[in-house]
Amino acid sequence: MHGDAPSPRRTASRNRRRVLLKVLRYLLLTFLAVVIVFPLYITVVNSLLSPQQIASRPPTFFPIHPQWGSYSTAWDAGHMSEYMLNSVIVTAIITVGQVATAILAAYAFAFLEFPLKRALFVLFLATLMVPFEVTIITNLTTITNLGWYNSYQGLAVPFLATGFGAFLLRQAFLQVPPDLKDAASIDGYGHWRFMTRVAVPLARPTVAALSVFAFLGAWNQYLWPLLVTKDDRYRTVQIGLKQLSSTSLDQVNVTFAGVVIAALPLVVLLLIFQKQLVRGLTAGAVKG
Repeated sequence: MHGDAPSPRRTASRNRRRVLLKVLRYLLLTFLAVVIVFPLYITVVNSLLSPQQIASRPPTFFPIHPQWGSYSTAWDAGHMSEYMLNSVIVTAIITVGQVATAILAAYAFAFLEFPLKRALFVLFLATLMVPFEVTIITNLTTITNLGWYNSYQGLAVPFLATGFGAFLLRQAFLQVPPDLKDAASIDGYGHWRFMTRVAVPLARPTVAALSVFAFLGAWNQYLWPLLVTKDDRYRTVQIGLKQLSSTSLDQVNVTFAGVVIAALPLVVLLLIFQKQLVRGLTAGAVKG
């Protein structure tokens, strides 16, 4: 009996190995975090430096005398308020549209029975492999023919549905126990009540994750808003940043300040929804 018990030396060696692996894991994660955060940090630093300090060598990694005026210059000269308002409107429309259509499609694929269900779901997934550039000419022609050129409809309508959202929410809905669906049917719940009162609340982390992804994708669009708008009334913040950089060639810090202003909503969103984002992406990882 005593021969089967691990010796103190073996136990100590195992503990040291476990501690060493944990230290190496944390060092690797710290290194990756620095690699990811460093460009963001440099952007913030450059927004607070003068153009001469940005061009100096060796580079400055900490602003001793921060130039806060670059932010007000970027806001006023770059018309950031107008561009950001357009981005907020378009992003809100796209986010709400993607979440609503994804919920309806995912519920149908998870709980309803209809002909060619599996084939249609595969078709949904196939849309994920089609690059946006392949459909851009068709979408542009359609928007122009509908009279939606240079409008919020033209900016938002082509992105109101996504196969990725339907797939993500379907995986979450499949985690709902079948007994819960049977009990809801006995209580007189139809599909609409079951979806809104049971399925969607249970899949709330996944809905939040999809909302974050939809927001990020819509906010960062550049090519499509550039193609379907012709004046500043409907152009979004990414186009505003491009125009700001072209008009502030001798004030690079102003361009960096504009980038920080445009990225601030994304940072706030990720900080608020980071837990829901992780839970939502892992919710459907077990059952397919």
